Amino acid sequence: MEKAWLKQQIDKVCSGYACVESRDFDKTLGQMVAEGLIHDDRGTLHLTEQGMKLGKEWASLLLKKEPILEVVAGLVDGSITGLVVIISAFIAGLALRTAIFAAFLTLSSVAITNFSSFLLGGITEDLADMITLQTLMNYSLSDIPDKDQREKSLKLVKDLFAVLHKQINRSNLVAAIISGTTTFFAGMVPIVAYFVLPKPLDIIVSLGVVGTVVGVFLVRYRSRRSKVHWKVTLLETVVIIAIAVIVSLIIGGSA
Repeated sequence: MEKAWLKQQIDKVCSGYACVESRDFDKTLGQMVAEGLIHDDRGTLHLTEQGMKLGKEWASLLLKKEPILEVVAGLVDGSITGLVVIISAFIAGLALRTAIFAAFLTLSSVAITNFSSFLLGGITEDLADMITLQTLMNYSLSDIPDKDQREKSLKLVKDLFAVLHKQINRSNLVAAIISGTTTFFAGMVPIVAYFVLPKPLDIIVSLGVVGTVVGVFLVRYRSRRSKVHWKVTLLETVVIIAIAVIVSLIIGGSA
């Protein structure tokens, strides 16, 4: 990207907040070049491999752009709900209309609960994290000997977190939508297969779909993100889902 375009984007984002002066902008870019984070080719900037890696880490930390927890929670909750509905309908032999109504009601309530939990819980948790991070940054900047430079830096940090607050609220909304949608479809697909297909394909295909979601998507996603071997992740996932399904069936049977 062009250096001038990047400066324009920064000024656009920081509109109404503290201005980043051209001298400070050029000095920061020079430091990033010296640290091997970017290449400056006659005014055209390119991220190095190290810069791209560091940028992803900051985006994940500040803007929550890696929906790890949302996807995992959605797949787990959706799979458990689908399994419970399928096994309950199979054991109880519910009528089709009753079973469909119960399945839709149960799955919708779980999806809505996940949506609201990630939206409200995410906003609360991220605000607490932002306050902690801002306090640490303010403490480190308070050691700057020059008073004017120190006050300028503290104001920049304050305005930076004001901008981040808006971005994080948007990220939390996206995370809540991802979690709710993933939950609904992870549970709906095997449930639909169970009610639509003839016996004995209904139970075979529906459980196969759940197994595919858990074994391929969920385990692979968790293993790749957590850097843990897939066999360990598979064992943990199967045990957790099995316990949750058994407990749900016991509670439902005793109600």
